[in-house]
Amino acid sequence: MKDLFTPYELMDLKLKNRVVMPPMCQYSVNNKDGIATDWHYMHYVSRAIGGAGLIIIEMTDVEPDGRISDFDLGIWSDEQIHALARIVEGCHAYGAKVGIQIAHAGRKAEDAAVPVAPSAIPFDANSNTPRELTTAEVKAMIEKFRQGVARAVKAGVDVIELHGAHGYLIHQFHSPLTNHRTDEYGQDLTLFGREVILAAKSEMPAGMPLIVRISAKEYVEGGYGISGSLEFSKAYKEAGADIFHVSTGGEGPIGVGPIATTSEKPGSHAAYQVPLARAIKESLHVPVIAVGRLDEPALADAVIGNEEADLVAIGRGMLRNPYWALEAAVQLHKEADIPKPYKFGFPRTIK
Repeated sequence: MKDLFTPYELMDLKLKNRVVMPPMCQYSVNNKDGIATDWHYMHYVSRAIGGAGLIIIEMTDVEPDGRISDFDLGIWSDEQIHALARIVEGCHAYGAKVGIQIAHAGRKAEDAAVPVAPSAIPFDANSNTPRELTTAEVKAMIEKFRQGVARAVKAGVDVIELHGAHGYLIHQFHSPLTNHRTDEYGQDLTLFGREVILAAKSEMPAGMPLIVRISAKEYVEGGYGISGSLEFSKAYKEAGADIFHVSTGGEGPIGVGPIATTSEKPGSHAAYQVPLARAIKESLHVPVIAVGRLDEPALADAVIGNEEADLVAIGRGMLRNPYWALEAAVQLHKEADIPKPYKFGFPRTIK
């Protein structure tokens, strides 16, 4: 029977457990050059020491104006490869595998003088109105994603994640709320995402899996639900997505619209997104990562044991505690590689 500490294998990716540190922006590139710093190194390597099976480096952007803020990581230049490679090497030394989330913020690029998007629709009343990308610029953007993935592969990552969730650029293209185009990228809302996937795959080793993070449900009036996300996820799977990282929301201020109701608001209870991950997994027969309020070890373990997801991402729990995975193993009476200098700090020494 599977549990949180059962090894997981897909293609060439071999994880010692099913604990994932999801991408979480640190907003800590003080030089604003997109290059990872010592903060990022310590942040990620400490979670590797702390027992995570897979660490996904935060949203890393394919052009300067694709960042949420100027303090975000970038992957638009070869100068950014070395610092990322140092992080990967450090995490590998402690048994963790490493992914990276490749992205573009689109209309949610807060520090861009004029953000770009599929259509000229601002995120909210306080946001700049984006400029609609021309068809030629859309194709050039796909090339920027390809180049970013190529740089990530050079940095030595074990898996690539494309950010198609939380209202960022790929999400903006496949959502009818934010894509009002009349060209080919408006006639087929999945075209941009599919072409980014194909571009990514062209640079990835054959055995390296591709994760696509999605928002399986939108929380605005007229937004898509699970039937909509199943439709575009099927198209993304056929294009080459190997794993889906299933989140929700981010496309706009929650509950907006002329008749917005509480039904458009996200749940506040533990594991509120897990049913959506399970639906993607069962309908498309594809591995999924569940995420969202899964910090209690017994709950995270149950998600795996009940076969609702293949991997579990622990976000805020790992921000609070780099050693979340080690403490979870102790609580669940599972084996984990506790570093020798730390064994005296745990009530039950294992391995």
